[in-house]
This record gives sequence, structure tokens and C-alpha cells, in this order.
Amino acid sequence: MYTTLIECEELAAHLGAGDWVVVDCRFDLADTEAGRQAYLLGHVPGAVYAHLEADLSGFPLTDSGRHPLPSPAALNALFGRLGISAGTQVVVYDSANGAIASRLWWLLRYMGHEAAAVLDGGWGAWQAADLPEERGEVLAATAVYHGKPHTEWLVQAAAVPQQVLLVDSRSPARYRGEIEPFDPVAGHIPGAVNFFYQWNWDTNGRYLPKQQLQAQLTQLLGDIPAEEATFYCGSGVTACVNLLVLAHAGMGNSRLYAGSWSDWITDEKRPFAN
Repeated sequence: MYTTLIECEELAAHLGAGDWVVVDCRFDLADTEAGRQAYLLGHVPGAVYAHLEADLSGFPLTDSGRHPLPSPAALNALFGRLGISAGTQVVVYDSANGAIASRLWWLLRYMGHEAAAVLDGGWGAWQAADLPEERGEVLAATAVYHGKPHTEWLVQAAAVPQQVLLVDSRSPARYRGEIEPFDPVAGHIPGAVNFFYQWNWDTNGRYLPKQQLQAQLTQLLGDIPAEEATFYCGSGVTACVNLLVLAHAGMGNSRLYAGSWSDWITDEKRPFAN
């Protein structure tokens, strides 16, 4: 069972397996249909497509923000539509080394599905390895999924100030409030420290060796157990990369403030720093 990362060659060896589902999550915040169009032009054979805003976000039940979490019922329905059942090995990928796909990885884990992995290097690595591609849309044979959420992994806005360790996963420039390309207010939540999700990759865009990941995450957490740390980003998407890496490094499951910065700033009474 693959539960965090998987290499292209390992996925290629299982193409066509009846108990495997591959999901393409390519997405561009600046052009919300670009990912779907790229998928139609070429994707991993057999892969179905999941759209960040239409599939991996939903009506705001726990938080607002740009990409609220779907309800558990909506996630069960989505996983069934994607062909995922309790015994399915799921592999997710994008063209940003998991920046989008890790959201689906986390949603699956949140709903109790452990057999989910992100393709290391994503679509770029698949193409670089000259592995098979196919065009057009794939519709999965529907399945039935009955998962229950790990509600203890979620933190809502009211509880944010009480968190033992709050980690902002955005770039240092966004954390410092020097730039803000997506939200109307720049800065960060007071007390948060910064750990940019892309610090988990090497210069080739591949995830760092496990020991190196463990070292830098240990420096981040100090004596605080991973279970007592809460991660956020702009809208609860790229923070999932840090949650993926914590699990891959064998350090446990941290919490997610899913509404993130885009939810925090919806209440003018909440403080911010820059």
C-alpha cells in the first residue's frame, strides 16, 4: 500500500489494475479551466480528472475562504464518482509537484482512506520518463464510498489563537505581507511561523530525501508533537503539501486550518501581522 509518495515507475507498473485509481488534479488559479484542458490533451492512461473548485472545494460548512472543504457527504459522493472504494489504491498528481494534488490526498486521509499517494514529480516527471499518455476524458466506473471524517484534524478560526504552533505554508514574501496575489489583505496570522511548502523539494522539483525532510521538520516543530501543530496557507490547499511531508517523514498527522488566510481576513476584528 502506498500512503504518501509514489514514483512514476511504480505507478506505471500498475496501470490498468482494477483496484487502482489515478486522479489528475492539474489546476491553475489564474485560469481555472486550464487544468481540465491540459488533462484532455494528455494524461496518465486511465486517469480521471478532479477540479479544485468544482470537486475538491464545497459549500462552506466549517470555514469560508476561497476553497472551503466539502461536506463529508459530498466527499463520499465524489470518491464514489471517481471510482474509489474502501479497497482502492489511489494515486493523485498535478503539474505542480503536489501543490494541488496533495489537497485530494489530504481529503482522502481526512475521510479515513489511507491508501492514497502523490506522484513524486507529477506530470512533468511522467513525461520526462517517456511513459505512456492518453487523450480525452476518462469516466470511472462508479463505486460506493462510506468514510467518516477525522474532525480532530480540523481547526476552525475561533480556535486558531489557542494553537500551540501555527505554521504559515505560503512563500516568505506573502507571509511578510510584501505581496499578496490572491487575497485583499496582505500579512499573516499573529504568532504564526513560516515554512514554505516548496522547501520540501530539491532544485529538480522532487521531494527531498526522507532524512532531510525529517531534519528540517524537526527544526520547525522543536519539542512540539506534530499532532499539536496547525498548518494553513492561502485557502487550505498548499498547506496539505506540508501535511503530506510530515506523514511521509513518519512524524504524524498535524492539523489543518482549512479556511486559512482567506477565511481569517473575512472578519475585520481578527488581527493580522506583517
